Amino acid sequence: MNGFHVGPAFIHFYGLMYVIGIALAIFITQRRWKAAGGDPALAGDVALWAVPAGIIGGRIYFDITTPQYIPHHWYGVLAVWDGGLGIWGGIAAGALVGWWRVRRHGANGALFADAVAPALLVAQAVGRVGNYFNQELYGGPSKLPWALEISPVHRMAGYGQYGTFQPTFLYELIFNLLLAAVLVWLGHHRSFKPPGLFALYVTGYSAYRLFEESLRIDPSEHFLGLRLNMYVAAVLTLVGLAWFWFTQRPGRAVPTEAQPGTGKGRPAAGAEPGPAGSAAAGGPADGGARDPASPEGPQAGAPETAANKGPAHGT
Repeated sequence: MNGFHVGPAFIHFYGLMYVIGIALAIFITQRRWKAAGGDPALAGDVALWAVPAGIIGGRIYFDITTPQYIPHHWYGVLAVWDGGLGIWGGIAAGALVGWWRVRRHGANGALFADAVAPALLVAQAVGRVGNYFNQELYGGPSKLPWALEISPVHRMAGYGQYGTFQPTFLYELIFNLLLAAVLVWLGHHRSFKPPGLFALYVTGYSAYRLFEESLRIDPSEHFLGLRLNMYVAAVLTLVGLAWFWFTQRPGRAVPTEAQPGTGKGRPAAGAEPGPAGSAAAGGPADGGARDPASPEGPQAGAPETAANKGPAHGT
């Protein structure tokens, strides 16, 4: 069963999981962006544009890379409920449009990217629950205690004699939540120049997909014996690492105000506290500013210097 009826309407669990994931992503981003000193309403505006863009980009990527899964009717290339989305295309299109909206509001795109990174991982994790209800995107046959039983109608060609398989979507769900937690922890305990956390998101998720793609058996385009997504994941892992290095290189000054002109933001790593950031002025005893991911938000009076202003379904 992959859905339920509400009156005459049939609600697909796959689509419902996407809606829940998007709602959670908006909520998490609002809290993190507010803690960084920005207007939380911006997260809703960005989602209004980035979510449709992500769906379109994800579907285009899916249709190009897995044409064998396109339903055989005139609207097949558009049927996201019957074929799915490609995460790479969805994230790319959504990120580009989201960045445009952030810049249109005059806000700091790099800081916003760091605020949204853990939220995207949570949304992706929830979206993978939809793969369970559709019995898709699983790995090879397995006798592990947690192996998933797949009904005969949903087993890949050539695997009809097997009953249980690797639940790769479950592995990704767990990984995504763990990586989201790590990014939040790093935001609290380490000072990275933005968008360092988003670069780590790209690096970490892409590196994980190398492992997942080695287990999956759903049809895919292959080159030199490897699945297409293996190449995409490998390239993006390297791009993410290079991007992270580039953002963290010494001497790079990054604006730290979420909304320029508000004075709200965080100092970059290595900023020296002045009198306004001292304990006597009401700041923390160590003179530092709270991380923007912290529930308490940025520390009022934190110093600013020239150096520190600175989403088979889916693939």
